Amino acid sequence: MTTTNDIVARLWNLCHTLRDDGVTYHQYVTELTYLLFLKMAQETETEGAIPQGWRWADLVAKDGAEQMTFYRELLIHLGTEATGKVQAIYANANTSMRHPRNLAKLVSSIGDLDWYSARNEGLGDLYEGLLEKNATETKSGAGQYFTPRPLIEAMVDIIKPQAGEIISDPAAGTLGFITRADAYIKKATDDLFTLPTAQQEFQRKQAYYAVELVPDTRRLALMSALLHDIDCEILLGDTLSPAGTTVPKSDVILTNPPFGTKKGGGGPTRDDFTFPTSNKQLAFLQHIYRNLKPGGRAAVVLPDNVLFEDGQGAKIRADLMDKCNLHTILRLPTGIFYAQGVKTNVLFFTKGAANKDTGNTEAVWVYDLRTNTPNFGKRTPFTRAFLQPFVEAYGNDPRGSSARTDEGEEGRFRRFTRAAIKARGDNLDLTWLRDENTDRAEDLPEPEEIAAQIMGLLATATEEMTALMELLETEVDSAEGAE
Repeated sequence: MTTTNDIVARLWNLCHTLRDDGVTYHQYVTELTYLLFLKMAQETETEGAIPQGWRWADLVAKDGAEQMTFYRELLIHLGTEATGKVQAIYANANTSMRHPRNLAKLVSSIGDLDWYSARNEGLGDLYEGLLEKNATETKSGAGQYFTPRPLIEAMVDIIKPQAGEIISDPAAGTLGFITRADAYIKKATDDLFTLPTAQQEFQRKQAYYAVELVPDTRRLALMSALLHDIDCEILLGDTLSPAGTTVPKSDVILTNPPFGTKKGGGGPTRDDFTFPTSNKQLAFLQHIYRNLKPGGRAAVVLPDNVLFEDGQGAKIRADLMDKCNLHTILRLPTGIFYAQGVKTNVLFFTKGAANKDTGNTEAVWVYDLRTNTPNFGKRTPFTRAFLQPFVEAYGNDPRGSSARTDEGEEGRFRRFTRAAIKARGDNLDLTWLRDENTDRAEDLPEPEEIAAQIMGLLATATEEMTALMELLETEVDSAEGAE
């Protein structure tokens, strides 16, 4: 039987068909989403939401220039005349393809896939595999919004989402955290069948909330939700704007906010943040711990600067440790995200009780999975096995109160009291292990990264040489004019 990986590989190889059309990797995945949605609706006999005359069979029935013209009209029609999630997926859709032969190739190749195997293995898993393939392709740049699935799985398994809880992601990307949380709950409840009817309805239609800023990424998230049978509210907007205040208080928040500063250097436009900042991660952190219900828990991926930034950063960390029990920090290894060199962590914290707004953090446990760890990449893939020692050390309590062992200066897991952290100016960049492998060959950048750096240096040198030659020519002309 054909596996999901086989089908994903075949779909991904089709991107070479569009190379001559100048289609980027991200555009290719978006293009595939338009076509896959039509075909999957046919395969699952759920075409009722797609207007008659604008379905997969109607597209297949045409060829050549007529097919291309119809496809362009189909995208516009479904984005304006369809309803619900179908209209949301095709909102403002347009094709990046210019040649009818390329569209015909995609349509025929999708039609020839082993759809029996795809349905048996799960259409959601197929689509997830395609998104992951896009993220791991260095040239696509998609890894900046795609959190590695082994990390998502570990975070969800640790937090242990439960049926009946409101679960949100304020920077949803392609919806990886929510689809994994939903899978976790469905596994624990026999695909929701062990729940009362009312709770099943809540779980399918009211349990999840997400916000995504980028329209094309939201489109992918909507497709993923449909294929995972999740009726999830995915708001198109900016959590750091007033739109973020519309997300209800949550029992669980799982997220990986985007890196960088707010565009234009300005702060968020929300007026409910106590500590204004242009640092997006610090602003997201405020949203997250403020938006948790009493006793609610969160797991958040954040870069190192959140741990040590002075000024407002120190105030936000102190506020976090007052309002929540920041019980665990996982220092992640480098090389697991697209942005090479970006050092990240996962912060695990639990909101204090309704009547306790200060002093909730008594100690922070830090697990160093970065020092003396391989620099992950294509040669050393990041798998769940690398995270398992941390998962076991964390314990079974999602709120971080399991019995733990301080491994001391030679171990990866250490406990730091709140008083010791305060004495450091609330700096949470806590390290103690000596890096014994800074010169290891496997820690060198990937060949593609080295090549890109060399090409960048050559391009800069060429620009500087061109500017110098132009300057010399100007001076020669001036000298000749003076003569």
